[in-house]
Amino acid sequence: MFDILIRGGSVADGTGRPAFAADVAVSGGRIAAVGNLRGADAAQVWDASGKTVTPGFIDIHRHADAALLRPGFGAAELCQGLTTIVNGNCGLSAAPFGGAHGDAIRDYLRPITGAIPPELVTDTLAGYFACLPALPVNVGMLAGAGVLRADVAGYELEHLADGHYRALHRQLERALADGALGVSLGLGYAPECFYTTRELIRALAPIAGQNIPLTVHMRQEGGGVGQSVEEMLLVARELRIPLHISHLKAMGRDNWGKKIPQALSVLQRAKDEGMDVGCDVYPYTAGSTQLLHILPPEFLEGGMDAVVHRLADPAQRQTLAHRIEDGGGFDDIAKLAGWDGIFLSSLHCPEDEQFLGKSIAEEAATEHKSPLDSCCDLLIREHCQVTMIDFMAAEEDIAAILRSPLSCLISDATYPTEGMPHPRVYGSCTRLLQHFVREKGVLSLEEGVRKLTLEPARALRLPGKGVIAEGADADLCVFDPAALSERGTYQQPCRTAEGMTAVFVGGQLAVENGRPTGVKNGRIIRR
Repeated sequence: MFDILIRGGSVADGTGRPAFAADVAVSGGRIAAVGNLRGADAAQVWDASGKTVTPGFIDIHRHADAALLRPGFGAAELCQGLTTIVNGNCGLSAAPFGGAHGDAIRDYLRPITGAIPPELVTDTLAGYFACLPALPVNVGMLAGAGVLRADVAGYELEHLADGHYRALHRQLERALADGALGVSLGLGYAPECFYTTRELIRALAPIAGQNIPLTVHMRQEGGGVGQSVEEMLLVARELRIPLHISHLKAMGRDNWGKKIPQALSVLQRAKDEGMDVGCDVYPYTAGSTQLLHILPPEFLEGGMDAVVHRLADPAQRQTLAHRIEDGGGFDDIAKLAGWDGIFLSSLHCPEDEQFLGKSIAEEAATEHKSPLDSCCDLLIREHCQVTMIDFMAAEEDIAAILRSPLSCLISDATYPTEGMPHPRVYGSCTRLLQHFVREKGVLSLEEGVRKLTLEPARALRLPGKGVIAEGADADLCVFDPAALSERGTYQQPCRTAEGMTAVFVGGQLAVENGRPTGVKNGRIIRR
């Protein structure tokens, strides 16, 4: 007798091949059989007639490092079919760190991960894992190279000394030994933006020649996206490692429809030459990150205190105005998105609450200031603890990336403690299947499922995940594709997606008729 038997569904098994009629049996947390199981019996039988059965969805790019400890965590994930997530992205992992720069690191991470509780502040990834509660979904972690550098050398622009590299390498090696699935880079953020290419290669020396994935938020994602791809291919070639480009995009109207086809062509050529490369994309034209990301790299030196001091200096602010107007050498989001395309999504000061959900342009009009002065004054008042939603990408580029055989779907979900999160926290998986599959026909249902299952599992080497096959983990979704509804909007983001009939995590029912059951059967996934 099986534990669970899902009868009569249309199985989209994660590989992208056409869906087929089959029953799926589960025993001991794994898939025990797939096929015509008419004579079989089970402790629990599910009628999936008229429904699609898929592997549980996988998001290899979330920032829920600290949110795992929040009451109710998992509902937003499970209701869109997510059974596995990976944190520690963009170089911004909540562990390991714990040295003299710990307070500065927590300040820097807060707009992305939310406030990091004291019990998660640990100098080992093993210690971080030990602090986690029972989990509603499976969770893996990347070692954030930005946090590793900040832990040994702070947020200083200076070149690292030999001793810094030795300490960084020890931290990286220990994180990998503790089970990190790979290494993440955030070259658009401090302090990694201070690396030269050669310094970056030296910093990553411990993973050279090992089959350890490197994921990267590239240095530039606007007009310089092509050069950024080439830089990371150089790094990957020299280190002989798998490379995965995070949230590939081309920011700015002038770059839409031009830069992404070029970048995909370069990546495909590298793949054809034998390199292990891939990329991902989120299904929205707006991103979300710290508001201070509008600043050029040199303005980020020294951490939040130094940034605030710099922005308060009239001479420095004038220099900043010139840099933003010139826009050279960094992603000039103020120009790429426009002040009317940057919306404030989390704030802390009561006096600023009136601006929540408003654009910088609207804030400036209210304050009778220039947009730059309004933005700088806001960063000062909020001690840089501000997140933004910035509209800067094109749907045609998203569709092109989704069509690429190199891509998978991610959310890049951030979890600020306050304010209005991006709706991608609640609906990225559903949006892919609803908007890009059902409504736009960019992908078939089977290909859409593959982008959510087998492809992300391959990217980070997640054993037993992403496919319906005998012996695979029993992470499963059952749903009617026509009933899927994202629900969240930029104005009302905190709405869980609808349409999941059932979701199983490790063979236990985690969602029943669209509602989480409260079961916490997720496990920590280690390399």
